[in-house]
Amino acid sequence: MTEEVKEKEQKNYDSSKIQVLEGLEAVRKRPAMYIGSTGLPGLHHLVYEVVDNSVDEILAGGATKISVTIKDDMTCSVADDGRGIPVDPMVNAKDPKLKGKSALEVVMTVLHAGGKFDSGAYKVSGGLHGVGVSCVNALSEYLEVVVNKDGKQYFQRYHRGKPEEKVKEIGAAKEKGTTVTFKADTEIFGELSFSYDTIANRLRELAFLNAGVKIILTDERGDEPKTHTFFYEGGISQFVKYINSNKTTLHAEPIYLTKEINNNYISFAIQYNDSYSENIYSFVNNINTIEGGTHLSGFRSSLTRVINEYIKDNGLLKNKEVNVTGDDMREGLTAVLSVKIPHPQFEGQTKTKLGNSEIEGIVRSMVGDALTTFFEENPKTAKAVCEKCIGAAVAREAARKARDLTRRKSALEGGGLPGKLADCQERVAERCELFIVEGNSAGGSAKQGRDRVFQAILPLRGKVLNVEKAQLVKILSNEEIRTLFTALGTGVGEGEGGFDISRLRYHKIVLMADADVDGQHITTLLLTFFYRQLRPLIEAGHVYIAQPPLYKVKKGKNEQYLQTEEQLVNWLSKEGINSTSVVKADKTALTAVELKDLLKILKDVEDLLMKIEVKGITLNEFLSFVNAGQIPLYRIPLQSGGFRYFYTEKEYGDYAAQYILERKEVLMAEGADISMLSDEDLAPEHQSLFEFGKLLAADTKLKAFGYSLANYQDAVSEDEKKNPLFTVNTGKSDVFVYSLHELFKTVKDAGSSGSTIQRYKGLGEMNPEQLWETTMDPAKRSLIKVEIQDAADAEQIFTTLMGDKVEPRRAFIESHALEVKNLDI
Repeated sequence: MTEEVKEKEQKNYDSSKIQVLEGLEAVRKRPAMYIGSTGLPGLHHLVYEVVDNSVDEILAGGATKISVTIKDDMTCSVADDGRGIPVDPMVNAKDPKLKGKSALEVVMTVLHAGGKFDSGAYKVSGGLHGVGVSCVNALSEYLEVVVNKDGKQYFQRYHRGKPEEKVKEIGAAKEKGTTVTFKADTEIFGELSFSYDTIANRLRELAFLNAGVKIILTDERGDEPKTHTFFYEGGISQFVKYINSNKTTLHAEPIYLTKEINNNYISFAIQYNDSYSENIYSFVNNINTIEGGTHLSGFRSSLTRVINEYIKDNGLLKNKEVNVTGDDMREGLTAVLSVKIPHPQFEGQTKTKLGNSEIEGIVRSMVGDALTTFFEENPKTAKAVCEKCIGAAVAREAARKARDLTRRKSALEGGGLPGKLADCQERVAERCELFIVEGNSAGGSAKQGRDRVFQAILPLRGKVLNVEKAQLVKILSNEEIRTLFTALGTGVGEGEGGFDISRLRYHKIVLMADADVDGQHITTLLLTFFYRQLRPLIEAGHVYIAQPPLYKVKKGKNEQYLQTEEQLVNWLSKEGINSTSVVKADKTALTAVELKDLLKILKDVEDLLMKIEVKGITLNEFLSFVNAGQIPLYRIPLQSGGFRYFYTEKEYGDYAAQYILERKEVLMAEGADISMLSDEDLAPEHQSLFEFGKLLAADTKLKAFGYSLANYQDAVSEDEKKNPLFTVNTGKSDVFVYSLHELFKTVKDAGSSGSTIQRYKGLGEMNPEQLWETTMDPAKRSLIKVEIQDAADAEQIFTTLMGDKVEPRRAFIESHALEVKNLDI
């Protein structure tokens, strides 16, 4: 296009240049505007939008159960037992195009269509914009909806938001409810996959916020299908107990109240513990308002007023020359505030901050009355809470004095930085990176290998303090921690000279530790430090974990770095295929493609056999089940020794249900609190034998090659060694192979022949050039961004792994013992 034509086009800006996007085209054109992003958060947002519709049905009294299923083909299905989306024709539609269309089709294909814009069908609702499920439809390769209503079953299928057919009746229905099944569009999201843990965290949250609601999550992908039922009769009171489950609390039961005022439902639960962190979670109509809002302001101001009045009225300050602030009163506080209101006003589509001004006064009044009454009726607990707050104020004052040690002069003034910090030349924080490195040896390599223009290196000596167990004044007295604070430049704590993220000197903070157990421990300690003391840095996306390689492989002139054991095995197999030829017993040769496919099956078999070996099961034992024609799904240990096997889901389910019932009766008779225990917690100790199904599938694949798992075992007798299964030519000699396991090993060994394989256990083993090339070069490195996907779950994990209580940590280790792959003893 010439400059003249361009200029003419620019001047010719008229109505022809204005586009009107029809239907759901706008959603597909700008998906991030509706669901936040086209990455993993956006993908999961699709699930939440459909689930929120079912939750709204529950809030309206129409449903009691929600089932969410992630399927093998990457589709997701959400079913509820609610009233069912209406399917009758639209009669009063203002748009003539919509008149006569089924309400179901309108809901699924038209933005801002729903039953939540007045209080007729839904008194309270999380989805008030009417764009939820229609957005999911627009961003799905296909979506199918089944509605069971009035004894009939209706169906409609859509392709990228457009109906493929009209709503049709497909049969009779005994139940009621709606099932939505969708497959996210790869044109929008690429090849992303759902995260079980991320979805489970959100569903757990919803179950806590809606007492008595049952939400079942099933993941049919992977080696072992997973199912978890979220059901909490205690609601948000139980939510607080869950967050505090591994902490020492100041009062056994949370302070809990729920109240309705003019169709506004306000609930809160609080419980103090002996930790030094604050955990307040606020929700509006089940939506996590992470930025707070008027409801949270009312809660905080009321809490501060009531505690201050109690301290003053009871003379608890005595001779202490401190003022107790709101921050002091929230130290060690775990609280959940949930409001459900008819017409919430959120700041933006993301709904992270509530703006309704009238709610602040309602919450302040209700919380104030409830806390005042509780303190009057429970003076012992009230005194413990107030003394905790006073202790926080004293520690804050001591920390203020210690904090002065961490202050540094600005870059313009020079000086003030830690001596061990090798700073970068760049002064614009957005372009600067700080590598926090374990040990002086790795620090030396990093300093020499870095790009000193924008990369700074801070080596730490030994293991940093576990801040989970320490007050701020103790934290600031630790030399390594002070060094970290000084280097980062943000300050710490509240008030003048306290934390200020705008002073952050490096916008990319990279934790770089060895790949061994000690290195992982140091990374965990540093993550605890950032989570507890500098959480805004994580929330703003400034913290990363480096991924140094485990291996360096070299063959001929080619060098390659490999990050995992699996990558090494794949590399050896590939090299082995290129350097060998394999002839079967019938003298026919395996092609390179056939050998590659066979080795892939054998690699899967090897992994599965390692897993069952951990459970004390041999290949021979599995083959005995195959020969008997019965493959068990589960087994439980017997007190007398041995195991009881279960061959169907129903057989195990019936046994587990009876076991759970009897266990509950025993615990209740002993006076135990079982409110925090789910059915999964009370289920009998059992082992899933999902590997058996995978081994059976592998056996079927091997039979396509003319072999079976019976051929996997190494030959031991002289008779077995008379007739080799394969002859492998390695280029140097012919090797007779008598089993599939031996074939796998022989080809891998051939791949390693003439190769140099170096395993890096520590960063100090790498020279500066290698460290730069593998771990620090922005063009080649691999970094993991540290994110908080679920605050309540993160809180419990840090408390379990890094807290004072040993038993929860022991239980965690025991429950995950079989998942360990590389144990460094």
